[in-house]
Amino acid sequence: MVTMGSLPSPLMCTHTHSRYLHFLSFSFPVLQKFKSRPKLFTKSPNAPILTIQNCTSITAKTSSEIKRHSTVSQPDEKLRKLRDLFSIPGVNIDAYIIPSQDAHQSEFIAECYMRRAYISGFTGSAGTAVVTKDKAALWTDGRYFLQAEKQLSSSWILMRSGNLGVPTTSEWLNDVLTAGSRVGIDPFLFSSDAAEELKEAIAKENHELVYLYDLNLVDEIWGESRPKPPNKPIRMHDLKYAGLDVASKLSLLRSELVDAGSSAIVISMLDEVAWLLNLRGSDVPHSPVMYAYLIVEIDRAKLFIDNSKVTPDVMNHLKNAGIELRPYDSILSEIESLAAQDTHLWLDTSSVNAAIVNTYKSSSERFTGSHGNKTKGKSKMHDSSNGQSGGHSGVYKSSPISVAKAVKNHAELEGMRNSHLRDAAALAQFWVWLEDEIHKDVKLTEVEVSDKLLEFRSKQAGFIDTSFDTISATGANGAIIHYKPETESCAVVDSKKLFLLDSGAQYVDGTTDITRTVHFGVPNARQKECFTRVLQGHIALDQAVFPECTPGFVLDAFARSFLWKIGLDYRHGTGHGVGAALNVHEGPQSISYRYGNMTPLLKGMIVSNEPGYYEDHAFGIRIENLLYVKEVDTPNRFGGVGYLGFEKLTFVPIQSKLIDLSLLSTAEVDWLNEYHLQVWEKVSPLLDGSARHWLWNNTRPLVKL
Repeated sequence: MVTMGSLPSPLMCTHTHSRYLHFLSFSFPVLQKFKSRPKLFTKSPNAPILTIQNCTSITAKTSSEIKRHSTVSQPDEKLRKLRDLFSIPGVNIDAYIIPSQDAHQSEFIAECYMRRAYISGFTGSAGTAVVTKDKAALWTDGRYFLQAEKQLSSSWILMRSGNLGVPTTSEWLNDVLTAGSRVGIDPFLFSSDAAEELKEAIAKENHELVYLYDLNLVDEIWGESRPKPPNKPIRMHDLKYAGLDVASKLSLLRSELVDAGSSAIVISMLDEVAWLLNLRGSDVPHSPVMYAYLIVEIDRAKLFIDNSKVTPDVMNHLKNAGIELRPYDSILSEIESLAAQDTHLWLDTSSVNAAIVNTYKSSSERFTGSHGNKTKGKSKMHDSSNGQSGGHSGVYKSSPISVAKAVKNHAELEGMRNSHLRDAAALAQFWVWLEDEIHKDVKLTEVEVSDKLLEFRSKQAGFIDTSFDTISATGANGAIIHYKPETESCAVVDSKKLFLLDSGAQYVDGTTDITRTVHFGVPNARQKECFTRVLQGHIALDQAVFPECTPGFVLDAFARSFLWKIGLDYRHGTGHGVGAALNVHEGPQSISYRYGNMTPLLKGMIVSNEPGYYEDHAFGIRIENLLYVKEVDTPNRFGGVGYLGFEKLTFVPIQSKLIDLSLLSTAEVDWLNEYHLQVWEKVSPLLDGSARHWLWNNTRPLVKL
C-alpha cells in the first residue's frame, strides 16, 4: 500500500557503544546505536500537510472548476454551523484548521475521530482542511487528487500539495486573512512540532495560534450523530510472536531514560504502546492497536486507557509487568502532577501532541515560578537532533521505541514469513476463482471482488482483519492511487482493461501488503511497456546492495530509473515500513523521493517495494512485495563497513502476459524465473486442486529469445 514517506531531520549513523552490546540478544538491537531517532515532522504518512514549498505564483481552483461534470452549488450547512462557532465566547477565531489525525498522530483512526472527513466530505486518509469566515480549502497529496475532485463540493478549494504554485496552509492563511487574525486548532490533534511550526509561520503576518483545549468545533456540530468511541476488548500478543517479554522491554527502555537524564517518558503513538506492552487491540480499523497513552517512569508505569477494554487476563498481564491503570482522559492531570514533582519528562515532540507538551511546559514554569528556580545549577536539557532546548526540566528527543520496533527480532520475522505464505495461498485461491468468473463472463463489481478476497483470506489460520481498505480498481479507477470502491458507485471489472489489486491482512503473527496488476484479456503495447518498466524498477530495488547506514531515499531512484528513461514517474513513495502484526505503515524508515528522511535501513527492518505508473482516466499499474533488510556477504568491505540487501517476504506470481520481454535483460528474466520458482516451492505445498494448478501455470519459466 502506497505512502508518501516522511520528512525527518538528518540522523547520522554512529558506531555501537560497547556498553550496549548486551542489547543484541534482545529485540532492542538499535537503541544503543541511535540515541535519537530522526525528528519526524509527524510519524504518519497522512500528517497535516504544512510544509510543501511553492515554487511559483500561488494558483488554486475550486472543486467545482476542476470537476468534469459540474453540479449546482448548494450551501454547505456544516460550514455555516462551524463558522457560527467562531464568534462564541472563549473561541473568537477567524480560521480553524482540521487535520486528519487523532490525538496520537495515527494514520488510520476510529470513525469518531474522522473530523476532517465529516466536515469536508473527502474520505482519503491524508489531508488538512482549513476553514475561514468566507473560504474553505483542503490540502491533500498526489495519491488523492482524483478522489478529492470527486468528493469535494463546490464550497471547497482543492489544494494539490506538491504541485507548482500550490501554497502551504500557513502561506494561504497569511494570504487570505487580515493581519492580526486568530487561527484556532485543537491542540490534541497536532504534534507539538507541527503546532510550533504553524505558529511560527503565521506569526509572519502577526496572526495568533489559538489552542482550544476544551472544545473541538467539529465535534460540536457533529453532535449526537457522531459515532461513539471504540471500546472493544484488547488482547495479549503471545510471546512466541513478540519475541521479548514486557519486563525486558521496559528494562531496556528505562536504561535509555537513565542515559538521557530523564526520569519518565510519555509514549503516545498507539503502535509503540502496543509493541512495548505486547498487547493488541481493535479500536482502529485495520490496525491492531488500542487508544491509550503510556507513561514509563524509572520505578513504575501507568497506562491511560478505558478500563472497559481491559479483560481479566490482560489485567493480570499488566500487573505482572508492573503497569498501573489510569483513565484515558486523565493524561493532562498526570502531566501536571509530574511537572509539579520536577520530573525530567522525555517528550518526542514530533509525535506527542501539543496539548501534552504545552501542559508540561506551562506547569513546569508555574512550579518553578512559585517555588523558586529549582533547576538552578542544573544544565538545561538539549537534543541536537531536533535543536530544541529544554529549560522546562524536559528531555526533548525522539522516541527510542520507534527504531527498536522497526528492527524485527527473530520471532517477529518468523511470524511475518509464515503469515505471508498463508496469505499467498489465499491469493492463489482468489485469483483462480476471479479468472474463472471473468472468463465465464460473470459480471463482478470491484466491491464483490474485494469481498471475495476477504472471504478467502478469512479462512486462513490466524486471520484477524484486513490491514487497510482493499484497493480493487478496474481501468481508470486504477489511476486513483488510494481508490476505495463503494457499493453504490463502483465499476464492474472489465476483462478488456487493466485491473489493480492492492490488499493486505492482519494475522496473529504478521501483517501483509501486496499489489498485483493483471489483464484478463489482451493488453496493448502501451500497457505492456509501462508494466514492464515498473517491473524493471521493482527488480532493481529488490536486487539493491548498499552500505550500512544508507538512508532509504538513496534507493528510491533504483525503482524510478526505467520510467524516467521515457519521461514517466509516479506520485508516491516507493517503500514504507511495515509492522510485525502491527500497523501496515510503520516508521521511521522509508524508501521515497523525500530526501529529508535520513533514517538508515537496518538489518531486520521491513519495507515495501512498490513502484507504479498511473495515467489519469485510463489505468494504473503497481507491483508490490514486502522485503526485509539482511546482511550481504560482499567480496570487499570498503571503509570497513558491512553491506546490506533485501530478502523477499511476498510470494505471489507476477503476470507474465503483461511483460514485454524485449525490454528485459537476461538478468531480469533470470530474476523473474527464480522468483517464480521460489513461489512454487514455498506456496504449492499449501494448495491443492485448481489453485495448485493455477500456481503451476503462473510460475512457469519465461524464455527470452
